[in-house]
Amino acid sequence: MNAIFITGTAGSGKSLLTSRLLQWYVDRKSFPISVNLDPGVVNLPYKPDVDVRDYIDINTLMETYDLGPNGSLIMASDMIATRLDEIQDEVNNLNPDYILIDTPGQIELFAFRASGPYFVSNFQSDNKVTLFIYDGMLVSSPINFVSIGLLASSVRLRLKIAQINILTKRDLIVDKLRDILKWSSSALSLESSLDNEKDAEYSLLSKDLVRSMSKGGFHQNLIAVSSMTLNGMVNLSAALARIVSQGEEIKD
Repeated sequence: MNAIFITGTAGSGKSLLTSRLLQWYVDRKSFPISVNLDPGVVNLPYKPDVDVRDYIDINTLMETYDLGPNGSLIMASDMIATRLDEIQDEVNNLNPDYILIDTPGQIELFAFRASGPYFVSNFQSDNKVTLFIYDGMLVSSPINFVSIGLLASSVRLRLKIAQINILTKRDLIVDKLRDILKWSSSALSLESSLDNEKDAEYSLLSKDLVRSMSKGGFHQNLIAVSSMTLNGMVNLSAALARIVSQGEEIKD
């Protein structure tokens, strides 16, 4: 079993990418399953095989502990770790090739509180990898790109497993796609674009951050994907295969 944790900012396309990866692996005769770890989500573009909402109910928490929506969501996210054994048993009983784990929409509740890293560390699987999603609509300026890159680096430091960085919504940012991919592949290109920013103070800070991330090995190429056209899915699948199955797709 190979676990793929799908992370990113709210609205970046985590759940939609999860549904596309599910179908991608099914079409190639593998056996994937989906795990929803977002206790607050209302609608999903796929039917979860394992669902944390079966164990944690936001409305019940609000009524029992007299919490507001935000407080109950924080409490629910913290409770995910307490349900690890039940979720693990469900996954083990299904015995899939790939486990696609759709993490909570609020990345800070999963990556920066104790429950998320605990879940990732203690979840049992043969291999683990994180997909961090760069929302194409958010990273069209170099300063925004650096900000999301810093968040991606933080998630990698917190979860402590292999990470692949994904650029979503490529079909919506055709005019900026080439620039964004150049920023991801070349720190010098990103610094050059930052020179053109009007706010010199934030431009200098962003350049310092780029250099630090590059020096630490955190400046990584992006794989551009469209969950609507499926453009880029071959490259994403190949990158995953290199990590989770040593370059070979898992077959039945």
